[in-house]
Amino acid sequence: MSDNRLSVFKTYKLYVGGKFPRSESGRVYEVTDSKGKWLANAPQSSRKDARDAVVAARKAFGGWSGATAYNRGQILYRIAEMLEGRKDQFVREVADAEGLSKSKAAAVVDAAIDRWVWYAGWTDKIGQVVGGANPVAGPFFNLSTPEPTGVVTVLAPQKSSFLGLVSVIAPVIATGNTAVVIASAHSPLPALSLGEVLATSDLPGGVVNILSGKTAEIAAPLASHQDVNAIDLTGADAALAKELEIAAADNLKRVLRPPVSRHRPEEEAPSAAPSSAMDEGGTFDWSADPGTHRLTAFLETKTVWHPTGALGASGLSY
Repeated sequence: MSDNRLSVFKTYKLYVGGKFPRSESGRVYEVTDSKGKWLANAPQSSRKDARDAVVAARKAFGGWSGATAYNRGQILYRIAEMLEGRKDQFVREVADAEGLSKSKAAAVVDAAIDRWVWYAGWTDKIGQVVGGANPVAGPFFNLSTPEPTGVVTVLAPQKSSFLGLVSVIAPVIATGNTAVVIASAHSPLPALSLGEVLATSDLPGGVVNILSGKTAEIAAPLASHQDVNAIDLTGADAALAKELEIAAADNLKRVLRPPVSRHRPEEEAPSAAPSSAMDEGGTFDWSADPGTHRLTAFLETKTVWHPTGALGASGLSY
């Protein structure tokens, strides 16, 4: 083979409706590493791309929300399996995106894979935690059960390009919602590569849609979109978050505000929590136990009353 072989540069594309379109606008922007070295051109999404992503997410919602919780868990676990097989690629992309050593980037990728497994295990359990039978006065069964909110716009963390990304996507789809994700503006490549994994992991097309570009430009039409049911503002700064929350009020969207700073002293932080895996303020520890907060953030509670029936001759009811 010739020693003069030219490398084949990867063309990154959006992930919408299970397909990989280029941006409708035809625009791209340069993505650089922490030292300013060019890595790739990423598609710069337009308002039309955002609207197309919502259409795809709405189309997928019925089938995904109607799937059994057990099946959703199997698919999330399959995503972890696929990532395990492509770990080297993501270690390289995370190292470039976040300026980490190979060993620290590997720890971040391992934590992200484990995060998928964590949420896969919760799909058929969260209903038992937040739902149940309610004691009422009268001959009634009173049952409360959680249901997914619908289409959720997710602003991914700006600095934690992979672990933070997974931490905001996985709980949304684990509970039966569909997602339109805006990747980190500066470090979108791990998110766009994640789309390739999702496309081959049994996840139905449209359940997760990934856009790249200027966060504010893409988020504005999504916050005011009448067919978006909720928005996660994790990747927004304070000023943008305020604007989007006002826009989201128009159709009473559920709003998850940016996370409150949560930081461990550096000497206490685990190896899987490098300083660059933090949120916009540089202080949010994405490696910490995620708990159930994000699982319940985009769930609605449906309560049903059902008569137990008249008392029989024996004095018992059914």
